[in-house]
Amino acid sequence: MSQPLAGIRVADFTHVMAGPFATHLLRLLGAEVIKIESPGRGDAMRYYGADRAYDGMAPAFIGVNCGKKSIALDLKDPDELELARGIVDRCDVLVENFRPGVIGRLGLGYEDVAARNPSIVYCSISGYGQSGPLRDWPAIDNIVQATSGMMSLGGNPGDPPMRVGFPVVDTLTGQTAAFAILAALLRRERGGGAGEFIDVAMLDASIAFMTSAVVPFLVTGTPLERTGNVGYSGQPTAALFECGDGRLVSLGVVQQAQFEALARFLDRTDWLADPRFGDPDLRRANAADMQAELDAELRRRPAAEWEQAMSLKGIPCGMVRGVDEAAMLPHLAGRGAKLPVTIAGLPGGNEAAEIVNAGFSMREDGPRVDQPPPRLDEHRAEVLDWLGSNERRRANG
Repeated sequence: MSQPLAGIRVADFTHVMAGPFATHLLRLLGAEVIKIESPGRGDAMRYYGADRAYDGMAPAFIGVNCGKKSIALDLKDPDELELARGIVDRCDVLVENFRPGVIGRLGLGYEDVAARNPSIVYCSISGYGQSGPLRDWPAIDNIVQATSGMMSLGGNPGDPPMRVGFPVVDTLTGQTAAFAILAALLRRERGGGAGEFIDVAMLDASIAFMTSAVVPFLVTGTPLERTGNVGYSGQPTAALFECGDGRLVSLGVVQQAQFEALARFLDRTDWLADPRFGDPDLRRANAADMQAELDAELRRRPAAEWEQAMSLKGIPCGMVRGVDEAAMLPHLAGRGAKLPVTIAGLPGGNEAAEIVNAGFSMREDGPRVDQPPPRLDEHRAEVLDWLGSNERRRANG
């Protein structure tokens, strides 16, 4: 059985993160992705980070470009633009994330492309979309974290806003775009070959991603309060606690049955009869007392022991880890959550690296890639030969 997108070809005119992440997900599912980069330096993400030893192959670039093919084209040059058109004519999908209107001025807007390739699934990714009063505003991840309200959700009441510590908007926008592209491809396959234009905005995708915070406001007219490390349930037993070794665990005890299991596990069945703690409303009203009691209990053992023992009893508990610790959890190895790749020329002479997989597995031929990310313009000869072969076949009838 082949991968789900085997035989699908993608013309990738994207750069930095949201667009490349979308096409990366398509590549993991088996699509062929031809990355069209600007001459000279190519995708700016090739140079992300402070360590200049990785220039051209920065870790951020590696993470979302493995297995793609690269050709550098100057789209302002008529001959090179014609090469780009030749690529697009033979692709199922085009993805671009220029500012609205830019790719159209270059002659590769949807109407121009669809006139030549009516079955194309064309996806434009931008900060605020291809329409609306904010259309032409520039945007990057942290800007949309601010304008979407995302920055205002974390922390405790009165804290200054704080961005999420990784490019969450770029990532969720890329996932949204990949999801939309798959939907359009499915409809094309079922409906006789018609293409589609998809308009993905970072702001729109963020608002959708924040459904659990946005819809309560839309329904009640009252924004949710910031709750710090306590979940939206407001339960004092769904929070962070320091353990005996100084490390933290996060409890997620939000249901009455979970609280009763916790009380029995800690040999504190007296909590069940305590008029302060008997039900969720009482525990919310006496949150400080409940947390003080839990603090005392959890300081008796190290965090890892609590995590193991509680989880085995069905009590939601997770030790707070750094990204370095989480990425090396043995649990991930057996699930295909990381993919090994060999990349020649990495600093230090070590060619072995790993990237993160798509976040899900399939029983038959699911997401995977084992090829390195491309050097800038690495596949120029291959792509030009492919274009020439197609032209020769057409000329020969």
